Amino acid sequence: MNQTLAGKTILFIGAGAMAEAIIRGLVSLPGSNPERIIATNSSNRDRLTILCQKYGIRTGSGPEAVRRYTAEADIIVLAMKPKDAGAALEDLAPLVHPGQLVISVIAGLSIDTMENRLGRLIPIARCMPNTSCTIGMGATGLCFSANASGVYQEMAINLFSATGETIVVEEPLIDIVTGVSGSGPAYIYTFMEALMEAGIQGGLNQEQARKLTVQTVLGAASMVKATGEEPASLRQKVTSPNGTTQAALEVLDQYHFQEAIRSAVRRASDRAGEIGRTISEEMMKY
Repeated sequence: MNQTLAGKTILFIGAGAMAEAIIRGLVSLPGSNPERIIATNSSNRDRLTILCQKYGIRTGSGPEAVRRYTAEADIIVLAMKPKDAGAALEDLAPLVHPGQLVISVIAGLSIDTMENRLGRLIPIARCMPNTSCTIGMGATGLCFSANASGVYQEMAINLFSATGETIVVEEPLIDIVTGVSGSGPAYIYTFMEALMEAGIQGGLNQEQARKLTVQTVLGAASMVKATGEEPASLRQKVTSPNGTTQAALEVLDQYHFQEAIRSAVRRASDRAGEIGRTISEEMMKY
């Protein structure tokens, strides 16, 4: 485990799929100590039991567990549902101190909102990971509050580097990160569904269509990463004039395939902003 994380106690408030993805990445690191990873939730003890058994971490349920574990945490990861964020920050406000790093994986929850609710200048990292973190192939965008110094930034970057690729952006770009990579796997899965269905309609059985589709998507992504070439360049190389690929791409153009993807990304980005504004409005009630 990287030295910036070694010996650090990491508390997850919220124990859903994203929290588990990050936990899985952390416990897989050489030298990791699962006893220094803690997961909490409001009431689902069965879920916590599963996480404890799978990863050997500590767990706790309810407000008292959060209070107890916050006192010993170096890093606090906010991974609850957006609707629960206001109450969680209200409870955390009297417990956190500037020596701790607060990391939010909640879509739309701004640094300014978190600082206002916590009532003090706690170092904050706001991030947008995706579910591929579960297998160490995630893509995460990170941004930081003004007072999150280099060491805090390094801790957050190293934490998410355990789950895949990480980039640092300015906060206004986090919503577009949500549109590109946060929601991105769903676009790819939708494309894969269609590719498999087309194969089956053409006579392949389900397993054959699945195997070809999975390997095609994996191979294409790996080509971009391994060669460093732009997707457009690689596309041109496999598109012979008047060949099968050109004929297929012409159909995609007829259906405005690329514009549909761009519009989907923009809509996901806009929705992240809408969620953020809703969270801010809800927090005004506390």
